[in-house]
Amino acid sequence: MREVDREIREGFLGIINSRVSAIKAGESSGDDLLGTLLESNFKEIEQSGNKKNAGMSLEDVISECKLFYFAGQETNGILLTWTCVLLSRHPEWQECAREEIFQVFGNGKVDFDRIQGLKIVPMILYEVLRLYPPVIELTKVAYEEQKLGDLIIPAGVQLMMPSILLHRDQEIWGADSKEFNPGRFADGVSKAVKSPFFYIPFSWGPRICVGQNFALLQAKMALTMILQCFSLDLSPTYAHSPFTA
Repeated sequence: MREVDREIREGFLGIINSRVSAIKAGESSGDDLLGTLLESNFKEIEQSGNKKNAGMSLEDVISECKLFYFAGQETNGILLTWTCVLLSRHPEWQECAREEIFQVFGNGKVDFDRIQGLKIVPMILYEVLRLYPPVIELTKVAYEEQKLGDLIIPAGVQLMMPSILLHRDQEIWGADSKEFNPGRFADGVSKAVKSPFFYIPFSWGPRICVGQNFALLQAKMALTMILQCFSLDLSPTYAHSPFTA
């Protein structure tokens, strides 16, 4: 574990140092999350008059890079895996998505502008995120005593919101809450559920996932390219029995 951690840290450190050198030389730091983070951090340090402990430390930046990379990579991998499984089990939706993709792109390259015009592909991804959210529960800690309805939450108490149960509640989603039905998102999330607060694959409020839009764009592009080239089917021996690790 220490060796893996060292290798990861050195990899990120090399990238960060090259970006920092570019910023100090007046060059562009790159049009991505790391570049934006470093530029913002440099501005904050300058505005504070280079005070001690101003802005983020190098270790803070490395930690953020780990978060961007691992949280973004693993969760999107889970989303695409379940999407392939569910499209294999529901070939009618697979064909609908493929037909839409070929209408928009044909066999051509997938690009940012036209992918925004897809409707069925996002519906499928929203429904997969509802049934199999990569993060099945959200955990928060009350750092101060809080009042929640009639409950008093003491400081230090950890609260857990099981999003996977909320996403499958019949009172919220209807009698087919446990079934795969992307059509429920035909008019967007706001029309699919009584309140958008009940749909939280990326959390909600001030702590909502900063990478939500990027993750969905990445998933749309990946699924589009997969369906352009492949037809999905499950092994005859497949047994649907999901569990959490």
